[in-house]
Amino acid sequence: MRTHLASRTRTGFCLLLMLFAQALAVPATAQAHGDTVKVVVTGQRDGHVTTEITWENDGDAVEETVAATVNATSPDGSRSLGPWPLVRAPGTRTGWTTAEVLAPGTWKVTVNVGFPALGHAEREVQVPVVDPSPPAPRPTPTTTAPSAPAPTTTAPATSAPAPSRTDPADERGDRAVGWSLAGLAGIVLAGTAAGMLLRRARARRR
Repeated sequence: MRTHLASRTRTGFCLLLMLFAQALAVPATAQAHGDTVKVVVTGQRDGHVTTEITWENDGDAVEETVAATVNATSPDGSRSLGPWPLVRAPGTRTGWTTAEVLAPGTWKVTVNVGFPALGHAEREVQVPVVDPSPPAPRPTPTTTAPSAPAPTTTAPATSAPAPSRTDPADERGDRAVGWSLAGLAGIVLAGTAAGMLLRRARARRR
């Protein structure tokens, strides 16, 4: 703890010496714009303290390098950060910010400017907790299922009806049967006729 406090003390002392040396180097600038600068703590961006610094008398932008110390303290005084220097914010003439980042939480931020003129500002700054962005979903590989082959239906082979062939022997047998039946019928008719003639002859005799 003593080593940490000693390191912070040395850092602050070095910054104050730098501010004092720069203040002695350019008295003409202070005489042109006045002897104070207006410091406004505008808030924070991604944890970096943001400020606007202009000349108090005429509102002109400060063209020189600003030597300032930024300190941040938690509301209960249990945590403190700094001193940090200010660097010019990119793309602006009056914006100044810190390269260091505040941890998420509520902080009382104090800015003290020593060069090119004196300036002071305080403000409570809220640093929100930023949830890490969820990982990008991985593309699911699309696999094309192989198409099942179309079922091939084979029509059952229809066998052509065999041509009816009549055996000559069968034809002769049929004819023989036909002739025998005709002969029998003739014999029966002849017998019947003979019987009738015989009965007539007997009837005449009586």
